[in-house]
Amino acid sequence: MSRTAVFSALVLRCRPSGESNSELTLLTAEEGIIKATVFGGAKSKLRSHSAPYNSGKVWIYRDKAKDYARNCSYAKLSDFDVHSWRPGLRELYDRTMAAAAIAETILSSHGGGGDWGTALHMAATALDTLEKANEELCGRLLVHFLWQWAHFLGIQPHLDSCAVCENERSELWYNIKEGSAACDSCTPKNQQSNFIKLDPGCRKWLSAVEAIEPAQLHRFSMDSKSFAEAKALCTAILTGAIGKRLASWEW
Repeated sequence: MSRTAVFSALVLRCRPSGESNSELTLLTAEEGIIKATVFGGAKSKLRSHSAPYNSGKVWIYRDKAKDYARNCSYAKLSDFDVHSWRPGLRELYDRTMAAAAIAETILSSHGGGGDWGTALHMAATALDTLEKANEELCGRLLVHFLWQWAHFLGIQPHLDSCAVCENERSELWYNIKEGSAACDSCTPKNQQSNFIKLDPGCRKWLSAVEAIEPAQLHRFSMDSKSFAEAKALCTAILTGAIGKRLASWEW
């Protein structure tokens, strides 16, 4: 029986391991999040191929005997056929930070919990568009990914009406602790520090872009006030679900 498995994968993280090796964390369509060691120094072909955000076909060698002996998973990257290199992500600070936030979000939510093919598609299409985005579009692309990711995880709140009185309102407040939106009348005035205000512009934008692909996002502009609200909302939703605030979301 072959010890080598082939995966469709995206490199989410690459960290040094030992003196000259590195450890990869990959999102795969077949098994979700997996880890593998890349052996070799800086001039190694596999080292250059396995940079963060590269994607393609990977060959992973696994040795169950070593798994048992070391009481851990032994996996080695033996080959990488890169289909997408995405060098543009490293050419602009805003792209780099947005890509890091996408990767960290996926890692912290364990790859989405099962539908890994969809998760891989969402990440790849977001990174492909991000690679050529300007500074302003980078922020919108990240908000868009986080909003769609919240839907993918099943934690996206309903923003059409108040969750308490069920009436449609022009303004809603997102309750950070409860994970739902309420109108001004149903929001305690002395507790509004625990709420995020959501004006119609923010909610209309989120509704309009919810089902589109990232490549179409340049058609949907957003004012700075609506962007700030959408950013705060998406960050709060995912922070509540994951249980911690991620450093890469400080953008």
